[in-house]
Amino acid sequence: MQSTAISAMDIKQPTEEFLRSIDIHGILPQQEPFVMIDTLTQFAMENTTTETTIRESNIFVDNGEFSASGLIENIAQTCAARVGYVNKYILKCDVQIGFIGAVRNFTVGRLPKVGETITTRVDILQDIFGMTMANATVTSNGDTIATTEIKLSVRQVEQAG
Repeated sequence: MQSTAISAMDIKQPTEEFLRSIDIHGILPQQEPFVMIDTLTQFAMENTTTETTIRESNIFVDNGEFSASGLIENIAQTCAARVGYVNKYILKCDVQIGFIGAVRNFTVGRLPKVGETITTRVDILQDIFGMTMANATVTSNGDTIATTEIKLSVRQVEQAG
């Protein structure tokens, strides 16, 4: 059995194997039934990627399709997974709660169906003072199915005085 431990040197450039071993619930503030991502597959400060298999039981599934609202939440949670990874593995602090501040230029080519696995990538444009602006792309089998620009705000944890 191989160890999934990660050294301090590798923490900022983790392997996909290590990322896939992380329980997503440990880096997200959301909990079931509101978790919209399955696995963190790529992490860098500049971009992050997740995978999700659409399940019939998902609260955003209607008539066998994952809704546009579900896609937005999936994108936001991909951003949250990035922040959660930084908090837990780099800064060694608690997961922070974030809020969607704005969604612009949201384009959906088609909605993914139950059983389909989607890949969501966020490319960070700016990350300053608890505000993150990113471009996001959702793909399935290599085809782009949704894109957007998203702005998120992370509630800063107050330090004890």
